[in-house]
Amino acid sequence: MSERQSLLGTRAAELDAADDLGKLRERFTLPDGVVYLDGNSLGALPAGVPGRVADVVAREWGELLIRSWDESGWWTAPERIGDRIAPLLGAAPGQVVVGDSTSVNLFKAVVGAARLAAPGRGELLVDATTFPTDGYIAQSAARMTGLRVVPVEPAAVPGALGPDTAAVLLNHVDYRTGRLHDLPAITAAARAAGAVTVWDLCHSAGALPVGLDAHGVDLAVGCTYKYLNGGPGSPAYLYIAARHQADFDSPLPGWNSHAEPFAMSPGFVPADGAVRGRVGTPDILSMLALEAALEAWDGVRIEDVRAKSLALTDFFLECVEAYLPAGRVELVTPRAHAERGSQISLRTDDAAAVMRELVARGVVGDFRHPDVLRFGFTPLYVGFADAERAARTLGHVYG
Repeated sequence: MSERQSLLGTRAAELDAADDLGKLRERFTLPDGVVYLDGNSLGALPAGVPGRVADVVAREWGELLIRSWDESGWWTAPERIGDRIAPLLGAAPGQVVVGDSTSVNLFKAVVGAARLAAPGRGELLVDATTFPTDGYIAQSAARMTGLRVVPVEPAAVPGALGPDTAAVLLNHVDYRTGRLHDLPAITAAARAAGAVTVWDLCHSAGALPVGLDAHGVDLAVGCTYKYLNGGPGSPAYLYIAARHQADFDSPLPGWNSHAEPFAMSPGFVPADGAVRGRVGTPDILSMLALEAALEAWDGVRIEDVRAKSLALTDFFLECVEAYLPAGRVELVTPRAHAERGSQISLRTDDAAAVMRELVARGVVGDFRHPDVLRFGFTPLYVGFADAERAARTLGHVYG
């Protein structure tokens, strides 16, 4: 072991001792002996969730039964939890509603954006590197609204905008590479061109400041089971900027988004505010598990989370360079802080087999076809010793 390698463990301990967010790890239930670097796919279990879910099932459902829609606040959960998420997105209250999946909310947002756009515009610019579902939904939404999809690399969007651009759909962070795209600049360019923006925040919300209100984003969607730790399949959210709410025309009007849902009127009249983004009866069990999970964020500033995320990923890269033979992996994620999300992606031969071996040795990341190892860093429960052990174990795998 080189002198540089021998010092990394000591440095990790020192960095963890000085980490103000380190104590937040106790807010989560994590298996002993495991370094969990897959929170960008599924966040860890917040400690308060099991008790909350047990109470919802046994008391709110088991004892109060139908009364819980009122007495336990079930009916208003989508807006209440939306307001709990809003500060993490840089959004004022009343603009975020929780419910349905990310895919369903994306469909609402893209069709809604097309309907908000100025008449006569025919282009929908879509992230050419997007997560596949986003692309599928964009194609379907385009067929419904008469738009044509134009794939564009996110960095090239400002130059691709024109008088025919109706809407723009982009991912804030690329799921494969961890590249962070320039939301403020791209949104400003789109607004100047008269286009409506839709941002997918699945890989950024809970990991870094988003600033939806400050940067004039029109619509946004995201999941809650990654950095927000809401649990497998936890409901997603839809952000509708206040200035658009009166004109937002959802392609999925449901009785929950009706101005008078219990009037059971045959004609649809949309509710005021972000509530018009609701559709049908909310999934209460997972909804309230998410609400309990969000308590892990009490007293946490997203700016501090971002600072630790960058420090963690910087340190991990330093450890990888120290522990791995030169040339065995290729860094896919940008080194520049302004272009990096909260993950590190490494390209390597036999990536699937390498990740299987890492998991067998207690370091859990994930693999993306055909040759990418992904390591997600969730600052609420990942520390510097975790980063050092992960890199050291990766070095051992390569022998």
